[in-house]
Amino acid sequence: MLPSSKIESRQPTTNSQPPPRALIGVLALQGDFDAHRKRLEELGAEVVLVRKPEQLDSIDGLVIPGGESSTFLKLLGEAGVEKLKEFVRLKPTFGTCAGAILLAQEIDNPKQAGLGAIDIGIRRNAYGRQIDSSIREGSFQGSPVEMVFIRAPKISRVGPGVEVLATEGEQPVVVRQGKVMAATFHPELSSDGRIHQAFLDLLRNGAGR
Repeated sequence: MLPSSKIESRQPTTNSQPPPRALIGVLALQGDFDAHRKRLEELGAEVVLVRKPEQLDSIDGLVIPGGESSTFLKLLGEAGVEKLKEFVRLKPTFGTCAGAILLAQEIDNPKQAGLGAIDIGIRRNAYGRQIDSSIREGSFQGSPVEMVFIRAPKISRVGPGVEVLATEGEQPVVVRQGKVMAATFHPELSSDGRIHQAFLDLLRNGAGR
């Protein structure tokens, strides 16, 4: 059981809205995809659960949730992985935990091929086993934020074109490069909507059909 958090909860804000007719897909093959859907809908986004590669053609942005990164690749299949690579190259994508692993350029512990969409190195299961899961306080754009870590990876390298949006201590935990965002924790499991809002802002400012 995760420890109770003493961090003040922040309700999701709705100050910024995604662009008109924007449709956010949440990859719904494994992980807590429904929590992502609910959070995005709380923030005013139109959301669809993505279970087939062809659905990528009709969405404006994509969230890849946690789970097991190697299982994602198996479930997608070769054709699905290629379709996903093309989508990530063109449109805003946000990966959390296992999703962040998939987006990374370098994956260790063990080594694994991914999508190579963001210039970071990442180490799987760096915070320990699931029993070692925890809620911690980090900093997002200068303000405290609750962070839920479950068998989380750690970012071991940040490329020169990558912006660090959030940290836990000295450790980068949310990064962005171009249209791609990655978080090593589970923002969908906290009461704070600012991380998801940052992705919607990225979508609003950077893409659309």
